[in-house]
Amino acid sequence: MRRLSIVICSVFLYVSAFAQLPANAVNRFTRALNYEAKGDRANACTSMEEAIAMYPAFSEAYSQLGQWYYEMHKFDKAADVFIRASAKCPKGNETFAKPLVKSLISAYRPTDALQACMQYAPKYNNSEWEMLKAQAKFVSEALSNPLPDTPKNIGCRINTPDPEIFPSIAADTQTLYYTRRMNGIDEDFFSSTPDSCGGWFTGRNMGSPPNTLDQESGQYISVDRHYLFFTRCENRSENGWEKGGCDLFMAYRVAVDSPWTVPQTFGATINSPGYEGMPCLSADNRELFFVSDRPGGYGGLDIWVSHFENGYWQVPRNLGPYINTAGNETAPFLHLDNNTLYYASTGMAGMGGSDLYYCRRMNDSVWSRPKNLGYPINTSCDEHSICVSPNGEKCYLSSDRDSVQGNFDIYEMKLPPALRPVPVGIVKGYVYDSLNTDERLNIASITVKKRNGTPLFHFMSNRGDGSYMITLPAGTEYYWHVDRVGYKAVDDSFAFTDRVTVTHNIPMLPSDYIMPISDTLIFTIHFPLNSAKLSDSDKALISRAMSPWAFEKGLVVMVNGYTDNTGNPMLNEQLSYSRANLVAQALTDMGIDPVNIQSKGWGEANPVAPNDNEINWAKNRRVEVIIRR
Repeated sequence: MRRLSIVICSVFLYVSAFAQLPANAVNRFTRALNYEAKGDRANACTSMEEAIAMYPAFSEAYSQLGQWYYEMHKFDKAADVFIRASAKCPKGNETFAKPLVKSLISAYRPTDALQACMQYAPKYNNSEWEMLKAQAKFVSEALSNPLPDTPKNIGCRINTPDPEIFPSIAADTQTLYYTRRMNGIDEDFFSSTPDSCGGWFTGRNMGSPPNTLDQESGQYISVDRHYLFFTRCENRSENGWEKGGCDLFMAYRVAVDSPWTVPQTFGATINSPGYEGMPCLSADNRELFFVSDRPGGYGGLDIWVSHFENGYWQVPRNLGPYINTAGNETAPFLHLDNNTLYYASTGMAGMGGSDLYYCRRMNDSVWSRPKNLGYPINTSCDEHSICVSPNGEKCYLSSDRDSVQGNFDIYEMKLPPALRPVPVGIVKGYVYDSLNTDERLNIASITVKKRNGTPLFHFMSNRGDGSYMITLPAGTEYYWHVDRVGYKAVDDSFAFTDRVTVTHNIPMLPSDYIMPISDTLIFTIHFPLNSAKLSDSDKALISRAMSPWAFEKGLVVMVNGYTDNTGNPMLNEQLSYSRANLVAQALTDMGIDPVNIQSKGWGEANPVAPNDNEINWAKNRRVEVIIRR
């Protein structure tokens, strides 16, 4: 109905402008708009052609018809329309120069497009014409040097008449996740598993949660498959700040076959009143890439990154002008090698529409200049999003190349070696008590380092079963540092020589297995649910308990924060850090040297009571202060 009303209004606006035109041509023009309003594009084009035949200088009809052909990806027909318009309409050469050049480029006629660019670019002398000229040159070179393979449609078990976007492949390659936009409105997550013939079974809706009647899109599931990061739209908060129209959300599950928790928003550190979406997580769950149009960017949508440090997602940082342009940069995908970033952009000279690019990490904050993935990965149409398999040999991409504009399908293709990331393999296992091999240790802190001691990854063993899964580039030796409250730290080396799945279980000894130095629990502070504040009585307890130790030299004060097991493990880790830091600051305010204070949040680890009722949950929401001498 809304589409029809827009067309009716357009017709009324054209009435005065068409007063001097032949009535039969105007009638055909109006009929074409009515067909278009009903979704009958074929008859709309036929009627518009008839209007042009009745009045060959009908500039509005040429413009509308050329636009329709372009949206239908009939670029040669669009170019033909604009060539006729240039010849037949008053000042047609100038009026239709830009859509003609765009259509010629999209029709893979770069030589003709360049000739037109050379004619008009000097006359207008603006950045848009320079971009068209650069694009025509790029298309000419790309068509002369195509990639050896061609993307193939993944098939009707995955692709439907609705758009399928944001493909992502699990680390073990046994699940393909994607977003489907149904009825042009609702977006939900779907997943599929491989069949025995090299294809995929029919995709299935992932259900609720995380799917709702709102729009859920751009899913990313962590390597260990315990965390789901995604975009949810149509959000608004009362104060207009914590939530914008589209925000980042997160869900968690204890095991890979258990239900997802109710998703939670990231809050104002990540989300803003603007757009936040299309998240991508590093292999160790500590680096979050996402798309936003918040202030501080370079125009349109930009790619930003936030680091998870000391229990907090840090203030996001823009990836900078090498990556972001005045156009839109979207759909970031960081390969499991933690080194190669793929994404889509409309801001650089490419094949047309949205193209796919990649760049390499130079250091923690600098990336190489992006490179276009080339033809036929990129086409005149929109390439929307991409993911690459763990071994780097195959990519899955979303494109509308075989349909009308915006109706995306998922394709797969072998990547040539030059476009591949560093191949990775999977290391998985669990952390356990070496004196009681049946006891799994959750919330163990695992740091993977290079030979020179430089940290590469930091992650935690899973809350539910003490398991972990990490992807690492093969062919090198790694060093591990594993730490957990109540256990002695473990330092180990691990040779990872092949791109396979390797099991590496990690044993730990209780801290009292060898006589400890002398650890004394001085006091414990308990916190209300979700609270990170010290009451006056808490401050008085800290002052009273620590007074005898305030001036003793050489002691080490360990401040350990804990939570109960309700809520999200990552948010619980953050909350435990907050509580421990509050107590540590109170000790510093008493005059205790901060160098001697070791403050850490352990989340749900080391409960002192079963997490089965409110009384016991309250016991576990605590900060313990221990003096080591």
